[in-house]
Amino acid sequence: MMMKKYLVAATAALVCVAAGAQEYPSKQVTMIVGYPAGGAVDAVGRLIAQRLTDALGKPVVVDNKAGASGSIGAQFVAKAPADGHTLLVAPLTSYAMNATLFPATTGYHLDKDFAPVSLVGYLPLVLVVNEGVSASSAKDLVSMAKAKPASLNYASSGNGSIEHVAGEMFKRQAGVSLLHIPYRGAAPAMTDLMSGQVQVMFATTATAVANLKTGKIKPLMVATPQRISALPDVPTAREAGLPGFEVASTYAVLAPAGTPPAVVRRLNQEVAKIIQNPEVRTRFQTLGIEAMTSTPEEATTRVAGELSKWGKAIKDANIKAE
Repeated sequence: MMMKKYLVAATAALVCVAAGAQEYPSKQVTMIVGYPAGGAVDAVGRLIAQRLTDALGKPVVVDNKAGASGSIGAQFVAKAPADGHTLLVAPLTSYAMNATLFPATTGYHLDKDFAPVSLVGYLPLVLVVNEGVSASSAKDLVSMAKAKPASLNYASSGNGSIEHVAGEMFKRQAGVSLLHIPYRGAAPAMTDLMSGQVQVMFATTATAVANLKTGKIKPLMVATPQRISALPDVPTAREAGLPGFEVASTYAVLAPAGTPPAVVRRLNQEVAKIIQNPEVRTRFQTLGIEAMTSTPEEATTRVAGELSKWGKAIKDANIKAE
């Protein structure tokens, strides 16, 4: 008798979960982007939202809530009803860094306030140098830096930026001394790199590719385990003698914590189909983004890994935000 009651209850629960997934969405879905329109995060959000509208049968609109290094948008989603009608396009790496750089002011906990839906892609960083630097490989650059300590400098988009963290990680792993020159944004940093005011920079793939055609900079390595589609001839960090050196900005779709698992699964399935679309993958490639998909569980594991990795890197290098 007890077993029969248990089976009836379990069946009823499964029916409710299935019904919940079938009834979702019941209204417009809002996809929050915590950064201004026109950037990579915004582009990813709009690519997904456009196709998710067709998949879900309800409008999916992008709402840019920019400010505080993405925290305003993240806070909004963290506090939204956990019903799957409010989602976040999250650059996990930036949010994980914020957790260490601004622990008292982010207003959310990346690992507690969200239900990860899926990873969607990653934006690798590329080690680039001014054309006048004689190094033709990362190994050459390391040899130059060791021969003349502190003779080279590297640019970043600001203190605490992913380029800054990458530069400090490179210094530690390669055992070299480079002077950090922070800028207010990647554009002025790249401008000075091309003019020779600075010699070295870790740039996002999109920034690197857009400026390589000028002939004023050259790529030495990509900070990824495998070569990337945007720069197939550029060696990886492992090939350059720096195994384990990986720096990329990972993108994910998150829902508020407590979102029904059936809704998360539905979203995961639809997002995976979108990311596997050849047109989407081609568009990602033009943005310098390597497409990827995952299960919700894999995305959850990645969130924890990002927090651990970047927290340690920032603390080891004693990096402080501006």
